Amino acid sequence: MKTIFILALATVVSTPAIADQYVKGHTRSDGTYVAPHYRSSPNSVQYDNYSTKGNTNPYTGERGSQRDTTYDYKPYNSNRRDSNPYD
Repeated sequence: MKTIFILALATVVSTPAIADQYVKGHTRSDGTYVAPHYRSSPNSVQYDNYSTKGNTNPYTGERGSQRDTTYDYKPYNSNRRDSNPYD
């Protein structure tokens, strides 16, 4: 029995925390009202956002429609004078 408890505790502790955030309804500076809603926790990637293709919002059932641009190639700006480190 003690072993089962320890394994269950280890599983809970080792899983990453996935928390959704509640956003209160508010009015933007341009006058547009944004209704209260839940969103995935902010981070630096897009593939885990509800609005990204392949994901579904568990609160509304709406399927994501936006492309994931997390790993898009972003070349350096070749128009800048200091862009080439070999000059």
